[in-house]
This record gives sequence, structure tokens and C-alpha cells, in this order.
Amino acid sequence: MAQQEIKIGIENVYKIFGPDPGSVLDRVKGGASKQDLLEDTGHTIGIRDVSLDIGVGQIFVVMGLSGSGKSTLIRHINRLIEPTDGRILVDGEDVLRLDAEALRHLRRYKMSMVFQRFALLPHKTVIDNVMSGLQIRDEAGGGIAKRLGLSSGKASAEARERAQAQVDLVGLQGFENQYPSQLSGGMQQRVGLARALATDAEVLLMDEAFSALDPLIRNDMQDQLIQIQNELSKTIVFITHDLDEALRIGDHIAILKDGELRQVGPPEEILMAPADDYVSRFVKDVNRGRVITVGSIANDYPTVVLGAAGFSDALAKLEASERNTVYVCDGDGRPVGAVTTKMAQEGRDLSGPIADDAKLDPVQTVDSAAVIEDMLPLSMKTEVPVAVLDGDGALAGGVPRRTVLSALVRREE
Repeated sequence: MAQQEIKIGIENVYKIFGPDPGSVLDRVKGGASKQDLLEDTGHTIGIRDVSLDIGVGQIFVVMGLSGSGKSTLIRHINRLIEPTDGRILVDGEDVLRLDAEALRHLRRYKMSMVFQRFALLPHKTVIDNVMSGLQIRDEAGGGIAKRLGLSSGKASAEARERAQAQVDLVGLQGFENQYPSQLSGGMQQRVGLARALATDAEVLLMDEAFSALDPLIRNDMQDQLIQIQNELSKTIVFITHDLDEALRIGDHIAILKDGELRQVGPPEEILMAPADDYVSRFVKDVNRGRVITVGSIANDYPTVVLGAAGFSDALAKLEASERNTVYVCDGDGRPVGAVTTKMAQEGRDLSGPIADDAKLDPVQTVDSAAVIEDMLPLSMKTEVPVAVLDGDGALAGGVPRRTVLSALVRREE
């Protein structure tokens, strides 16, 4: 498996708020508690020694309760907040070493930020609000017309066309000429998202972007974000205090407490192997069946190829394996049936070549990206492990019923 390309690297970042942060840095690095430091020096620890790698095209969620440091951390990425110590790398370049002009370029062209409050211009229509980010950026950069050698009218038409594409993408067709006061909260947030997307930035920084919305509207926005990500593959850093939201949208999740990183990993890992008691308390009431993917619990199984192997080959693999199933696949690796130890125990005719699927046990199949809740009915239909398929429909592994049930049970320490 190819290693994930890193878009953003956060290396040993510390942020201390107070009159002279540098004077207490060594004490913080030495392990001083947040409370002791505040009482003794009047300084507050915002971030303590946080390191994260954020991959290209990921939705990377940073979550924690109020005061955990999550919003402070995201503002380090585009240097809205300067760290006390550490490095921030974007495409391998240290953001902290950028001069004023290079930093402006980073903020205008490489990153867009979406806040909890929509910050729409009330006197502008939807389409004009979406265009506003483009206009501010291009005017600051010398103007799109000047840079591209276009007439101002043609440049404006191109900006409007780009803005319209983003309005369509977030599902606001027909509302282009409405004003913010005429829109629901969810629609206003879609306008804010479209405005950020219009600049075609490589990185979206989303700070509690959906937190002000009602639950049903928030779910719709989460679905919208996932759909947009499937189309655009942006690198998204998403801040939230809501674990259900983090688990639903995140490719990777980092959990902070009092400015310290407690755990980072894919959602399944956070749920199935919490790093400490704090994370365990966070995840204890989560419906695991709606989060854990089938691919994360799949096991390797032996296989033989239809038309190229005999039942003796399958039985030999069964004997040599700790599994009770051998999948029979076609030439493209797609499962067409199975040979199981139960078939042999029942005295069924397992002689000759495996020329078709007539003598095989049928196999239920499920996509590796499906969640356990989706495959549970399938596993109840058969004693043969459900075959897990990769994106091309080829066999990626198998999941027996006992593994499904085990994954649904939260183990008490």
C-alpha cells in the first residue's frame, strides 16, 4: 500500500498565551500543569507538543471539548496565530518562515477558511456573496483581468461562472438572486461553503462550521460535505466538539484535551482501541455498527481460481489454513462461491475440477467501505463468511458472523 502523501505537517507545536510565553516554555516542556502554570505565572497553555500529519485529500477532524485547543490549533496552519514553538509545514514548506508576501499568497490561493458564523454580506445576493471571496483575492493580487490580460467584463463573467458552478455544487440552484435574510441557516452555511470553494483553494480549514445548525440541517451539511469531497478531493481540516460528527465525516481523527493530543487515527481505531480512559469515555455510547467499516474487520482467506483448480486444491488449502472457508474466484478475483469444511463433513461430492459454481456454497458480498450495520443482515443469512470486495469488485477478505458480533460489542476494561 502506497504511503499517504502529506499535505500539512504539524511538528511539536506549543502555544502559550500570556505576557512572556518564551520565559515559561521550558517549564511547559518540563511537564508543568495547565493550572499550576496559570496560578504561578499568569500564562495559559493553549497547545502542548502537538504533532500531526494531514494527508492530501483527507478530511482530517480535530475534536475536543471547549478549551481543548482545537480552534487554536487550526489557526496555526495559516498563521492567524503564531506558535510559541514548533513548525507548521504545508507541502513541505515551513509556514513560519514565509515573509509577508508569501504568507498572503498562501492565504489567498492555497487555503480557504469556513467559520461557525456564516459572515455573509447582507446586502449582497447569494451569487455575489460567493463571488466576493474571488473578488477580494483578485483585487489584492492585481486583479484577474490585469493578470490574465482580459477585459474587466470578461474577467467578471469568468468569476461569475466559477461562482455559479460552486452554487450548483452545494445545491443552491435557483437561489442565486436571494439575499441571506431570505435563506435558512443551513442554506446560509452552504453559501459560506460555496464562497470558500470558489477560490479553488487546495486546503479548506473549517472551524465548527456546522455547530450552529439544527441537528437535521447539520446532517444534511455533513452529507453535502462528503459528496463535495468525493468530487473535489480537497484537503479539509475540520474542527468539531461532536464525536458523532467526527466519526461520520473524518478519514482521520485527532482528539485533544487541555491542549494535548490524546489519540489520532482512523475512526475505527478510535472506537475499537481507545488510547486512554479519556478517549474511552468519549466513545462508550457510540453506535459502533454505524461507524466501523467492513474493510477494517475483514480477515484474509485462502482462494482458488474457478476453472483452474480442483476440489482437492481447495481442500488442501483448507487443511493448511486456520480458516473454515476457501473462496472460489473468477479470473478477475471476484468471488463466485466457497468450499467449506462443513461441506466436507457432510460428505458432499468434492471431487474433480471446480468448473462451475453448482457444487459451491453461495457467498454473500459487501463493499469494504460499507459499515457493519449494513452487512449485519447478510451475515445472518449464511454461515459462510461474507465476502468483502474492494473498489474493483475483487475479493479483499472475509468476515464471519462471530467477527461482526464481536465488533459490535464494547469491551469493558
